[in-house]
Amino acid sequence: MADVHFTNVRIFDGGGEMPFMGDVLVAGNRITRVVKTGFGQRTPPVAGATVIDGAGAFLMPGMVEAHTHFSWNDQPSLDAIQRMPPEEHILWCAEVAKRYLDMGWTSCVGAAAAKPRLDVVIRNAINDGTIVGPRYLAASQEITVPGGLGDTTQPHLPQPEFAFGAVVSGAEEMRRCVRMFAKYGVDTLKINLSGESITGMPSEMSQFTEAEIRTCVEEAKAWGKRVAAHARSTWAIKQCVHLGIEVIYHASFADEEALDLLEAHKFDHFVAPGLAWLINTCHHASQWGLTPEVTKKMGYHRELEAAIQSMQAMRRRGIRILPGGDYGFAWTPHGTNAKDLDYFVKYVGMSTMEALLSATAWGGPMMKMGKQIGYIREGCLADILLIDGDPLADITILQDKARILAVMKDGEFHRAPPQRGARQPVSTTRWAA
Repeated sequence: MADVHFTNVRIFDGGGEMPFMGDVLVAGNRITRVVKTGFGQRTPPVAGATVIDGAGAFLMPGMVEAHTHFSWNDQPSLDAIQRMPPEEHILWCAEVAKRYLDMGWTSCVGAAAAKPRLDVVIRNAINDGTIVGPRYLAASQEITVPGGLGDTTQPHLPQPEFAFGAVVSGAEEMRRCVRMFAKYGVDTLKINLSGESITGMPSEMSQFTEAEIRTCVEEAKAWGKRVAAHARSTWAIKQCVHLGIEVIYHASFADEEALDLLEAHKFDHFVAPGLAWLINTCHHASQWGLTPEVTKKMGYHRELEAAIQSMQAMRRRGIRILPGGDYGFAWTPHGTNAKDLDYFVKYVGMSTMEALLSATAWGGPMMKMGKQIGYIREGCLADILLIDGDPLADITILQDKARILAVMKDGEFHRAPPQRGARQPVSTTRWAA
């Protein structure tokens, strides 16, 4: 692993300050030096290091995706996702993992797998170098109840192992389920505390008993695992706070009591609202039969309005809102994830600075890595992006792969910067010892 010296770059360090011109030295897998300079100025080259002259390009931490489904295969239904045979499914996951890294997502938090071990296998393969992908936390299948979100079993096909979710009924079945996934090696247990209108179970409905939820959390913590919840309903959000479920997905219908609870425990929870799912289901899914008229009857337009109001209130209260929009359906394809940052600015009221922080500095704790990632600072792990343009001026730049000039993960280039050309002002040289 050769040392890399980035010079003449605008550095967004993840601390909330405006970018500054400077140089960054990467030695091994760590950032070992960050120096402020003037434009065109640079520190002396380091013997043996590859020098990347950014010519003013924007250098920032790698991004963290908080609600990732590698095994969602860009299909229009849960059944269509789950029906992919396991052999093809694991190959799909490997390709998608690479796609995320291509687009600058150097860390991802699994939010559920379509089959019991898909996430675990992909995480392990990334870690041992078998495949290319971001840092990854592996999730279980979605845990549900008979008739709940994720129960796709049919009366004439009673085999529960073919369901999209893991179906349990009662505290002891929940305990067995959590232990099974812990045995498989997941990092996170995913529980569906509320419905999902597209499946016929309204988003404001909740399906578990408190005893079942409590058993899930207690058993998961006994095994050293985290719990994440699909929690659209007000009741589900409150259960997450009361019972210590750390990761809250969606949180659309947050009443004042729920907001007060979240604010009082804002350093104990992460919220990833999945606005991309709501926005695109409401307005961009007609090709798959989900016209605005259909989705309005389902209740999604009302939920989108409620979710925007909830997220605006959470932002004002300082609750951590992270990107992750349920990508992997036909109308939310993988690789378009940076749209979340644009949605945060347009709908939630974040500044572009806040949106960048939500995808960088706030992601370290979500990945259980503290401040080791999400910053361009000495001692941090070298997960780094080099961008053509200024995301603080135009956050949509991060949706364009061509504008992501380089992607470094753990001190190694996944995508090395291009040579100096007409469009990309980057040059690479190597200084001999």
